[in-house]
Order: sequence, then structure tokens, then C-alpha cells
Amino acid sequence: MLEVRGIETYYGNIPALREISIDVPGGSVVAIIGANGAGKTTLMKTIAGVLQPRSGTVSFLGKEITGLPSHKIVRRGVALVPEGRAILSRMTVRENLEMGAFTRRDAKGAAQDMDRVMERFPVLKERAGQLGGSLSGGEQQMLAIARALMSAPKLLLLDEPTLGLAPLVVADIFAIIHEINATGTTILLVEQNVKQALKVSSRAYVLETGKIVLSGPSKELLQEPRIKASYLGQ
Repeated sequence: MLEVRGIETYYGNIPALREISIDVPGGSVVAIIGANGAGKTTLMKTIAGVLQPRSGTVSFLGKEITGLPSHKIVRRGVALVPEGRAILSRMTVRENLEMGAFTRRDAKGAAQDMDRVMERFPVLKERAGQLGGSLSGGEQQMLAIARALMSAPKLLLLDEPTLGLAPLVVADIFAIIHEINATGTTILLVEQNVKQALKVSSRAYVLETGKIVLSGPSKELLQEPRIKASYLGQ
């Protein structure tokens, strides 16, 4: 579904990503793991069109999307849930969700998805009239995910969805990730909770200082000595 080939992204003259190539098969969950500053968020923003690469290509469903503005990439079927949630704090929960559907031209389908999202996230239904900024951290993360789902994505990019959340809420978020994937949405996941990321994904890439240093089936990486030593404290 997604093919990233030889991507190099810079901040000024400083390289943040160097020769990055990854594949995300349709229907899968693929994880990107690595320490802070490794380039994970830069990669997600590059795929989503928020940042433009200096070289390399990004292709989605067989068509190149490199260089397209982000709203056109959303319209193609790729939605980013950014690190830090970026909800619209002075708008209501319902208004946030409506903004998630702003690229859609099928009002009936968007209305049906609003109903589905409210069913999947009952807490958002209860708080539909509240301002986004009044929600707890976990509720805001659910809102950010739900807002992305309102664009009817084929590929969902999740950037650090459990960052700063309590352990019980983390478990809820991973259950939601599993459920979203089970209903047919492909997921590319950036996550610092390496153990959980490897459990929920089928394949993973390890990013260090802008380069991929390791990749393979997630079950195998869970047993990889370098992963255990660097990320699992074993």
C-alpha cells in the first residue's frame, strides 16, 4: 500500500532522514521504533506531505504522492494523527470531528462515519458539546484518532499515540489500534512503547539518527538482543 524509497529530508542543511526505504502492506500494522530525535516524526510528516523531502519518493496504492500538499494526500486516503494530538481546543468535540471530514465530498458518508465514530468512542459521544481543550489527555488522544478516521483513511499514520498517558489509558489506545486495523484500516505506527508496538504490529523498522538500522518481523525483533538491550531493558 505504501512504498517509501530513498527518502532524505532536511531541516535547513541538517539531514533528519537519510536514505529511508520502508514498505507498508495493505491490511497490516507496521511499527517504527527508535529513541527521541531518531527522525520518526520527520518520517511521518514527510509521508503525510507536511514536510517535503529533498530526494526520494513516496508512493501510495501504486501512485507517487511525493510533493503533494497534505490536504490532497488526505483526500487520497492517508491521515496523520500527529504527535501531541493537535486537537482544536477551542472547538467542540463534534466540531473537531467535522473538521476531520473537511476534504470529503460525500456528506451522507461523512454523517454515517460520524455515527460510527461516536459508537466506537462512547466518551466522545457523551462529550460531543464540550470544548476539546476540556478533555483529559486520553480523551484528547481518542478525539485525535477519531478525527483522523472521519477522513475515511485507507492508511492511518499514528505518531506517538500513547505518549504521556497513564498505563490504563495506554492499554485502551492499543486496543483501539487493534480494533481499527481489524476493521480494515492499514496502520503505520510510531511508538516509544516498544514492547507494545512490536506486539500489535506484524513488521517493524528501527530508526537511529535518521537511518534504518534494523527491520524485520515484529516477533523476531522482540527476541533480537539489540532491541532487548536498547529498548526493553533486558
